Amino acid sequence: MKRMLSLLLSAIGFWQILTAQNVAIKTNTLYWLTTTPTLGAEFSLSSKTTFEVVGAYNPWTFKDDKKMHFWLVQPEFKYWTCEKFNGHFIGVHLHGAQYYGGFSSKRYDGYLAGGGFTYGYDWILSPHWNLEAAIGIGYAHLWYKESPRVPCEKCYERKHKNYFGPTKIAISLTYFIF
Repeated sequence: MKRMLSLLLSAIGFWQILTAQNVAIKTNTLYWLTTTPTLGAEFSLSSKTTFEVVGAYNPWTFKDDKKMHFWLVQPEFKYWTCEKFNGHFIGVHLHGAQYYGGFSSKRYDGYLAGGGFTYGYDWILSPHWNLEAAIGIGYAHLWYKESPRVPCEKCYERKHKNYFGPTKIAISLTYFIF
């Protein structure tokens, strides 16, 4: 009996989460302009907080073997000043990526990790659609192998770099599933 009651309460709680604009999928339109597909999900945690996870992937090679292949994951916790998915928010984000390629005489093969702070605003377009603009500033540590564009297994130098500056820019289209 306790098990049945527990399952029933869990089902009711899960249904409540799914019924009131608590789960959304989104994409950053600015990344698409750079030929980088993105997809994310945002989940409501309370009436003023949400958690978002966004991923991006760029597999393309351009003419003259110029490329920047990468994948990126950026989770973020958001606090909304009015109500979730509406108006101003501030956030704390992390990011991690793996990349390979280059557009000049050098190739880069490496990783990055870091985090930062975000400010954004969300406009309600309809019951299922929102438009969100966000900008973030923060830190990233990059460690990589730098080599000439000519393929050479032994001709690389290990390097690292610390970056402070913009770490997120987004104009995202959001669709609410539930």
